[in-house]
Amino acid sequence: MPHIAVIGAGITGVTTAYALLERGYSVTVIDRQRYAGMETSFANGGQLSASNAEVWNHWSTVLKGMKWMLRRDAPLLMNPAPTWHKYAWLAEFVSNIMNYRDNTVETTRLAIVARKHLFAIAERENIDFDHVQRGILHVYWDRPSFQHALKVNSMLVEGGLDRRPVTASEVKSIEPALHGDFHGGFYTPSDSTGDIHKFTCGLAQACERRGARFVFDATVNRIARDGVFCIGYSHSGSVGEAAQEIVEADGVVVCAGAASRHFAAMLGDRVNVYPVKGYSITVHLDDERSQKAAPWVSLLDDRAKIVTSRLGAGRFRVAGTAEFNGMNRDIRDDRVRPLVDWTRMLFPDVDTNRVVPWAGLRPMMPNMMPRVGKGRQPGVFYNTGHGHLGWTLSAATAQMIAETISGEFRTDAAIAA
Repeated sequence: MPHIAVIGAGITGVTTAYALLERGYSVTVIDRQRYAGMETSFANGGQLSASNAEVWNHWSTVLKGMKWMLRRDAPLLMNPAPTWHKYAWLAEFVSNIMNYRDNTVETTRLAIVARKHLFAIAERENIDFDHVQRGILHVYWDRPSFQHALKVNSMLVEGGLDRRPVTASEVKSIEPALHGDFHGGFYTPSDSTGDIHKFTCGLAQACERRGARFVFDATVNRIARDGVFCIGYSHSGSVGEAAQEIVEADGVVVCAGAASRHFAAMLGDRVNVYPVKGYSITVHLDDERSQKAAPWVSLLDDRAKIVTSRLGAGRFRVAGTAEFNGMNRDIRDDRVRPLVDWTRMLFPDVDTNRVVPWAGLRPMMPNMMPRVGKGRQPGVFYNTGHGHLGWTLSAATAQMIAETISGEFRTDAAIAA
């Protein structure tokens, strides 16, 4: 069987490796970090959320971005400093507003398929990832936002999702720990949550058991083709030409998150991924009072653009915000503080004395749809650009790209025969 190199050991890279191994391929995964899942797959919101499949290509998103541009604590923050990539990406984003409905419906369908694959993998490989299956509750503070959510809900239902509106009193009965005077909400019982980092690491170990090779601490600096692909990399901390090493492969799959645009350029392709930074805090529930006061049902607060997940008895993940600021990974206090304040407001008995902040770069395409398919060169493939839904969609897009790869190599084999 052909040997496939996967660039990136986040959730999309590892699920892609697993899908290829199931089909009998030899697989090498290359990543610049020391372990799997150390970048955007490290501490996201934790939701496996078909209910969050609405794409962002809507005029309301554009207007909010303009309105909030000077607010440092805004849920959506745009650094106005001009860069060609950012403004070209935004122009394409606006041009895809016409596809808002179709892409939302398609994303919903993809998310529903993905979770079936993911649950099956977790069971087959016995992966413990703090999975909580209590649904996701979206809450709305006022009537106008709830009315807009009704329109969104029709698209999600069209995509096959079981999601229903709930009253303010039902919101409190679904999650009694929640404080707030809400207008209403929507509840999706089939959605769930989990620790993406634990799942990614567990699946990487399963891939190794199935024969995959992982090359960590490896910075890819060139990709050439001479019959086979020669992927040149250097180990972190190494110096000079002698430190260069090579992986040879029959095919390459780019699953490198925000860095995918860089690797695509090496391969002669344009993959217009933009890094949209998100923040999270992990609240450690060190006392019994906090454990009882933190919610078990996963939440999405539409006004604050914040999501939550309960990760076992002792951790509570709160995540949100979108920041257009290039490849900037700085963890800013003025962006983390709203997450802490929101936690204290809605869950006043949760002790926020021990909070761990994090920031990651969501790889977003302008149409908010993942880039899954072939490159210009034979043997080049992409599975990237999942935006805020990488955890939710990865198990489905991995199957899609594995089938595409199999199709190309079957065709090549038939021609050779």
